[in-house]
Amino acid sequence: MKKLILFDILFYTVLPLLFWQYGREPFGDYYAMLLSTVPGLIYTIYRFINERQFNIAGVFIIFSLFLSTTVNLVSGNAEQLLWNQVFLGYGYAVVFGLSVLFQKPFALYFAVDFMYLQGYSRENSKSLFKTKGIFMWYQLLTALLCLRSIFQSSLKACLLNAYGVEGYGKMLIYL
Repeated sequence: MKKLILFDILFYTVLPLLFWQYGREPFGDYYAMLLSTVPGLIYTIYRFINERQFNIAGVFIIFSLFLSTTVNLVSGNAEQLLWNQVFLGYGYAVVFGLSVLFQKPFALYFAVDFMYLQGYSRENSKSLFKTKGIFMWYQLLTALLCLRSIFQSSLKACLLNAYGVEGYGKMLIYL
């Protein structure tokens, strides 16, 4: 488990920050930002293939990566890329909020996937997690994911307004 945490930090924070810092001058801001997303994309796909599990969490991660990569590629410049990421974050907040509203909280399905990886049946976990006393906590947790997405997008928008594209390194650290 410690090894996974170290790899997560390496591929989602350290390498993107290095690609950003050392890729800006030779490639420009926009391409350096695109390049900084590559380690996380490759690592996530590798983990998805390595675990060989079809699960809601994995599909959500792959879909999110595909969507964010597509948005990044069509952005055209660094500033638009960052604003599109802000809008995409708000979009994710809407998805999480709707899952709470329709009584299908994403956190519950993520927990079912996690329990399956621990050796428990999906059906048993799902029926247990949907009991009245437990289900409300998954609703609350998904609502917190919604609020987190709103907070992160708002923070990124504030940092973008305050520092512009030059503040991308700070955004990587803060977020």
